[in-house]
Amino acid sequence: MKHLRTTFFIAACLYTASASAQTPESVTFPSRDGTALTAWLFKPTNPNLAHRGTVVALHGCGGLYATTGPRAGLLNARHQAMASLLVDEGYQVLFPDSLTARGEKELCTQKIGTRRIDQTERRADALGALAWVGQQPWAKDQKVALLGWSHGGSAVLSATDVTRADVKATQPVPAVAVAFYPGCAAALKSGYQRSTQLVLMLGEKDDWTPPGPCVELGKQVGAEVNLYADSYHDFDNPSGTLRVRTDVPNGVNPGQGVHVGPNPVAREAAYARLRVLLREAFR
Repeated sequence: MKHLRTTFFIAACLYTASASAQTPESVTFPSRDGTALTAWLFKPTNPNLAHRGTVVALHGCGGLYATTGPRAGLLNARHQAMASLLVDEGYQVLFPDSLTARGEKELCTQKIGTRRIDQTERRADALGALAWVGQQPWAKDQKVALLGWSHGGSAVLSATDVTRADVKATQPVPAVAVAFYPGCAAALKSGYQRSTQLVLMLGEKDDWTPPGPCVELGKQVGAEVNLYADSYHDFDNPSGTLRVRTDVPNGVNPGQGVHVGPNPVAREAAYARLRVLLREAFR
């Protein structure tokens, strides 16, 4: 009942968002590990806009929702901005919530190795989302892409790694997979092999998930690597300012905090590239 009340509260908050924002539909489907997930589905409402396909968007360690300020309880600014951008381009967008169903609000302040939700669960959720989309009558020719940020970017890697049996067994295969500032060290160590076109969007100065392992991974598997100058973790956030998060115990310098914050120039460049990638993948 507590989970249901939370879901209904979030749905109400999303419904009462600004009139200019699209109103999402709440959907449920099983993760590959059996967890019943709630996700938010945005669809284009313009009848003159051709539906091009679906993007499954995977949140980072902070979850889907803003926790403070005027957006508390709503999709956070980055997710809402991405939903609007993609819907305006003619895509359905599905945001699975990997945390609420498992009793977590965020993972960012938890040390790696102590988290109850890691890439095993995130991969199961991403694969469950892909399978669910593939079953929907509105899924255009089962054209789907994966998109993720940070912890969700790492989930993009995990869910496109064909060395894993569950990835091989899941349909549809994403037409393209785009990961913003993921952690790549584990994929690099495990012998990751991509199932589809992989594109990495990285901050040159990222001291939370440093770009070095991702650059090396890109070379090894033939992925596209975009390294944005003067950019830290969360560089595509449409709000906020550069700051140090001292509550994050992980990163390049454990215990000393990490830099997070937007770089509008890098954000526009990355999103322009994202638009092109999706159009090319879904044509």
